[in-house]
Amino acid sequence: MGKILSRGLLALYLLILIWLVLFKLVYNISSVFNYHHRSLNLIPFASGDHFIEMIENVIAFIPLGLLFNVNFKRVGFLPKFSFIVGLSLTFELIQFTFAIGATDITDAITNTVGGFLGLKSYDFSNKYINNKKLDRFINFVGILLLVLLLYFRTHLRIKY
Repeated sequence: MGKILSRGLLALYLLILIWLVLFKLVYNISSVFNYHHRSLNLIPFASGDHFIEMIENVIAFIPLGLLFNVNFKRVGFLPKFSFIVGLSLTFELIQFTFAIGATDITDAITNTVGGFLGLKSYDFSNKYINNKKLDRFINFVGILLLVLLLYFRTHLRIKY
């Protein structure tokens, strides 16, 4: 049961991450494709006035590292980290290709840092907390955060 829950949570998290990064949490997906503004920044941390956005990117990708460690215990660090890097770069490439957002190397870096922190946080915590208890805790917190996101998104009409 725990494995099914954690795999489902990972799949749902990835869908929400796609919705967040590519579609900016909007319900009308066609409005995203009408954006038609393509920008590309290849200079890391060029605009220092987006500090909050950088922190949000890091935080948004921490669960990816945590859920990868919960679901893929036999896979080493490097393949999981490589997937996170690849996913982050893919998101930026899709944004540029379809002109649905600003393509920024800083986003790719901060997303990757978040995934890295998730991977390492799990490894660090696993030294002090029983593996099954840690996995249950991560699943519980993941479900709680998902419910809160859905509640705030549907009931409070917060714009992201």
